Amino acid sequence: MQHALQRPDISTVLRPLELCVVVPVLNERPNITELIDRVANALVEIEWEIMFVDDGSRDGTPELVSQLAATDRRIRLIRRFNRRGLSSAVIEGMMASTAPVVAVIDGDLQHDEMLLPKLYRAIAEDRKEVAVGTRYSSEGSIGKWDQRRARISAFATRLAEVIARTPLSDPMSGFFAVRRDTLTELAPRLSGIGYKILLDIMASASRPLDVAEFPYTFRTRQHGESKLDSTVVLQYLEMLVEKKIGHLVPIKFLKFSCVGAIGLGIHMVVLFTLLSRFSFGTAQTVAVLSAMTFNFLLNNSFTYRDQRLAGLRMLTGLLSFYAICGLGAIANVGVGKILFGSHYDWWLAGLAGAVVGSVWNYVMGSLFTWRKSS
Repeated sequence: MQHALQRPDISTVLRPLELCVVVPVLNERPNITELIDRVANALVEIEWEIMFVDDGSRDGTPELVSQLAATDRRIRLIRRFNRRGLSSAVIEGMMASTAPVVAVIDGDLQHDEMLLPKLYRAIAEDRKEVAVGTRYSSEGSIGKWDQRRARISAFATRLAEVIARTPLSDPMSGFFAVRRDTLTELAPRLSGIGYKILLDIMASASRPLDVAEFPYTFRTRQHGESKLDSTVVLQYLEMLVEKKIGHLVPIKFLKFSCVGAIGLGIHMVVLFTLLSRFSFGTAQTVAVLSAMTFNFLLNNSFTYRDQRLAGLRMLTGLLSFYAICGLGAIANVGVGKILFGSHYDWWLAGLAGAVVGSVWNYVMGSLFTWRKSS
């Protein structure tokens, strides 16, 4: 009589996973091996895994991680294509793990990995919901930052107090740990915008979170290039606005409308410039095309930067945007004429037409010009 094969009890072979360390990376190959070694040395008493989330590195970062993961199951890799953003990368990495505690650390070796056990135990043993590595407590330090960067960071930290529901000394920190059940509760409300995922978590909570803070000194980058630029600042401001009024008006619609307002200025400048040489009809046509082209290019790089079009798709996107805006102009004029003919004030009729045209352009642009790839 044959006996059924029995599956071995895995729990007797492997200890339960306790901590996942999520590392968002973009062109950090020189730091990968050293970071893994440092994390391993810091977490000798904790069952851990390290989750690299790569946003399209071109320096061999994902290839190196894949090579290392082939011989060490604690090393994992998520490769993302056609989407960018540190916060969204961190969220994706966190949700891809089953560890009861998830931590975030940068891939540039500027965070003190020896703090990881304290962050983990604050949650696993002290039952905190979030544990944060802070640069701004009495014993913490921003290291060798120049005065300009220190002032910008301090100002951004003060702005963060407007939306953070839990007081923190360093709400801009990118070095923290969070309980999985807390993360799962908040995940549907996270915006995933920009680089400050901790602030996103704090602002998305409907109640103050139970937080512990631990000081550390921010290190100087040794390899690779900093990702801080003007885009980071814009994304930070965008997240602040999204958290304050995003439940009322979609943040992309606000950005789309701002671009439209700038485009109106472009239209008027071009029209004024050409009227001295050409007929009104010709000048108006060139002004309309100039404004639509400007709006498309700025929306492509600003409003829809996470769905940015390039190459041939950029040309077809521009043509579809022309068509959409043309129909939007017809809707604008039509609604305005109907209301004006119904004895509404001219400014109210004009405003209503502009709103209808803007909503049309935004909705149709999102559905067709910048539609998300399946």
